[in-house]
Amino acid sequence: MTLPENLERVLPEIGRDLFDVLVIRTDFSDDEAWNAVVGELHRPWGPGGEFAAAVQLVDAPAWSGATADEVLAAVVDEELSVVFLADRDTMQSPVRALLALSTVWEDVSGLDPVYYQELIESPEPREFRVVPAAVHGVQVGLALGNEDFAEHAAAASAEPDQVLRPF
Repeated sequence: MTLPENLERVLPEIGRDLFDVLVIRTDFSDDEAWNAVVGELHRPWGPGGEFAAAVQLVDAPAWSGATADEVLAAVVDEELSVVFLADRDTMQSPVRALLALSTVWEDVSGLDPVYYQELIESPEPREFRVVPAAVHGVQVGLALGNEDFAEHAAAASAEPDQVLRPF
């Protein structure tokens, strides 16, 4: 997809709290589905719904069709460990599962070759699917260091449809 010259895929400066969820819309084919996702994202969360939802949405046509790599290339917030995409699969999914992308990567250039080989054979997961009602738990768990991205990805992969739901 070629973007018009006046559109850039640059994330806006967002006054983001550590627990704010960042969701980028990359599919604009179904506004009804998007509105359902946004409604779910803004619902209070937690075991009894005791926590207010803190969500930063990027709903800009410049992001239409953006790939995971293009989104990750635009992320410059060093405090951000995960970003969620509302992509084509989200809009077509009956549960509106977002794509969770890890923004953390490991520089392998200075690693011991034996360790590097282990990393090649079993790389850290980069993504998994998650329902909107579970994104806040993922964000908070990662921000507090209670869980890591691989744990969430493993929990998602253990589900029959490969989608993480609230615990």
